Amino acid sequence: MSTTRRGFLTTAGVVAAQNAAHGQDHGHDHQAVPSDPALRVKALESLLVEKGLVDRAALDALVDTYEHKIGPRNGARVVARAWVDASYKQRLLADGTAAIAELGYAGEQGEHMVVVENTPTVHNMIVCTLCSCYPWPVLGLPPVWYKSAPYRSRSVIDPRGVLREFGLEFPEDVEVRVWDSTAEVRYLVLPERPTGTENLSEEALATLVTRDSMVGVAKVTFSKTGGPA
Repeated sequence: MSTTRRGFLTTAGVVAAQNAAHGQDHGHDHQAVPSDPALRVKALESLLVEKGLVDRAALDALVDTYEHKIGPRNGARVVARAWVDASYKQRLLADGTAAIAELGYAGEQGEHMVVVENTPTVHNMIVCTLCSCYPWPVLGLPPVWYKSAPYRSRSVIDPRGVLREFGLEFPEDVEVRVWDSTAEVRYLVLPERPTGTENLSEEALATLVTRDSMVGVAKVTFSKTGGPA
């Protein structure tokens, strides 16, 4: 499963070319325009690049900014505040929408937020099995793997297997809970605070929190050098 936008689109293009070649070899009639939206995106992007209307590197940088920086930074501040402020954490778990709004984060795709907490005995992960519902105000744009059919289907069928592909392995006594986002409700994972961070400021803690940890496919880590492990 490709976890980058460029890798995902490149793979989609290769698959489309292979399918076309397969159809030619067997004399089958195939649809000229792929039905998969990802293939259409690649075709449109390639056309715009070819005509000089879009710079591919600039487009990748823009999408990367929204996927990894602007949105996730908001969610990271929410998590860091919950780690250092017990009363805020209580409000966050009781009414995620209101508590997140206290920090100024609200709007479309975040009208109804539910925050679920990871603990030593429970690990949460988020998916949207129907489409790609995602909490934009706190996480930005959804990554390509979140929208992919394999992630959306396998997360509910084999969540532990999916987590292993992201590098997470849990013993059997840790319960894995999968939360399916809908048009009405968006979820945010409150990751466990890593050990050794007791003396870090709220701002420093926020720098440790990643987008993937708030989706539930990664843990927040801390190294002795003062940053993510």
